[in-house]
Amino acid sequence: MSRPVLPSAEGATPALAQWFAAKAAHPDALVFFRMGDFFELFFDDAVRAGDALGLAVSHRGEHQGRPVPMAGVPVHALENYLARLIRAGFRVALCDQRETPEQAKARRAPTIRREVVRLVTPGTLTEDALLDGARPAWLLALAQGEGEWGAAWIDLSTGAFATETLPEAEIASLLARIDPAEILLPPALLAQPALAPWRDRLVERDAPRDPARRLAEFYGVAGLDGFGRFTAAELAACGLALDYVRATQGEAAPRL
Repeated sequence: MSRPVLPSAEGATPALAQWFAAKAAHPDALVFFRMGDFFELFFDDAVRAGDALGLAVSHRGEHQGRPVPMAGVPVHALENYLARLIRAGFRVALCDQRETPEQAKARRAPTIRREVVRLVTPGTLTEDALLDGARPAWLLALAQGEGEWGAAWIDLSTGAFATETLPEAEIASLLARIDPAEILLPPALLAQPALAPWRDRLVERDAPRDPARRLAEFYGVAGLDGFGRFTAAELAACGLALDYVRATQGEAAPRL
């Protein structure tokens, strides 16, 4: 399904320009944009969230001579709406206010500074209200090496982190055993037959160039000798998983 075409950001108000920047950085997510006591959604995000949540879609001002579709949810009820969207298969980028109106006024800014502070996805949940109590929300990363696959899986709510090297023939059984909420893998692996039943959980991501360094940096160590031996495929999967954790959790990187 093709992605709806957004208008350009040209002529946007300062606040709407921030929304356009957040949407450009996270085109596949619904952008929840903090406006005072509400998180608001604009353009097609408002329509899609409105359909999924039963929200009324109205308009907030104009952009390039046309009304801007808008829907909103109260900040105090955010978790309830997030849970419903995640269960429906959406990803959500939370764009929050990073200063008070007084601070913005003091620096003579045209609007409050806002930034995406977290990307909420099925495999990166930490709040009890969002989690399914019946099973972990495993985030699984897969990578391919010389005649073998590497797997790394993380549960951010508990900090569990495991890795494994296995032959391609065992990928299907690994998936059945873990039942991951989200599966990260490089583009070259998307067509693998074992992954066909899991299409709706696949997330295409490029593996980092130096996964061993990424793993060492995450744990604040000079080298990985104290962690045991990793195959190249395992390291690639670890790097893929940790990169995604950093990208989605922002400043709230968990302890694993």
